[in-house]
Amino acid sequence: MAIKGKISREVEVKCHCHQVFELYKHRPHDSSVVDPAKVEACHLVSGEWGVPGSVVEWHYYHDGKKETGKEIIEEVDDELPKISFKLIEGDILKVYNSFINTLTTKDVGDKKFVIWTIEFEKANASIPDPTSYLDLLCGIAGNMDAHFLKQP
Repeated sequence: MAIKGKISREVEVKCHCHQVFELYKHRPHDSSVVDPAKVEACHLVSGEWGVPGSVVEWHYYHDGKKETGKEIIEEVDDELPKISFKLIEGDILKVYNSFINTLTTKDVGDKKFVIWTIEFEKANASIPDPTSYLDLLCGIAGNMDAHFLKQP
């Protein structure tokens, strides 16, 4: 029996939230500049950056191993802002039947947050929740300030 789940985490940032959203929408390949220890590369396979239906391929490091994944951009909402990626190929799908990661951002007073949410389906109860992948995404988000707030 498949087991579905959802995990989420907020990361407070000092840079403008729209910068993070725009990076993942139009320039996800820049995430390798933001955190080269976690992201080796990101390539557009088909479609256009930031357009639903487009396919993006990632090369990243997870738990000390190089992994790959292809994702289709499922949803882009400039008003929220929100962008969702559904995994269609890759190492994660060796463990999870389905895997969708969603980036949203929000401002609360003078605080700014990047929120990553992962919706997943496990084949059985012995498979752990994908918290290590959430750690990876949030770790990259935590490095956005250093990238966007560089002093000249």
